[in-house]
Amino acid sequence: DDFLRTSNKNVFAVGDVASKYQFTHVAGTHAQMVVENALMGGKKRVSDMVIPWCTFTEPEVAHVGQYERDVVESGGEVDTYTSSFQHNDRAILEGATEGFVRIHCKKGTEEILGATIVAPAAGEMISELTVAMQFKVPLGAMGLGSVIHSYPTMADGVGGCAFQCKMKSWTRELPD
Repeated sequence: DDFLRTSNKNVFAVGDVASKYQFTHVAGTHAQMVVENALMGGKKRVSDMVIPWCTFTEPEVAHVGQYERDVVESGGEVDTYTSSFQHNDRAILEGATEGFVRIHCKKGTEEILGATIVAPAAGEMISELTVAMQFKVPLGAMGLGSVIHSYPTMADGVGGCAFQCKMKSWTRELPD
């Protein structure tokens, strides 16, 4: 169930037998949840997990949350922000300009629904977006759009998407 209990409520299951996400980090998180739920009176739910994953190819491919097609298939709409590494100074210096950061937000909002990063060390970079999704940090002006990213870094690709989102909220007031 959502608390990782089997049909016998005193027996729990974790990892590959309890999830379609067959990753070591998911099994480890399940184990922590079971200990907290079974022994500490916790109420941790699998449905509350925000699960990142990474395929360690060259470049790496990392993802968290929903894809655009998932949102559309469920009747929703998205605003998509993409930052190409062709314009990222660190990527240019490293000769690693193939790739991008792509972030999907619920249409008309700054709520992050999912993100994909294709880049060297994408698995390292996806954590910022996982934290933002887990704790409901918006992409734009009141969230990641106000975070200063170190320069020059590949992670500034996340900052580029956040800046695109932030610009949507800008309005110009002209003097009288």
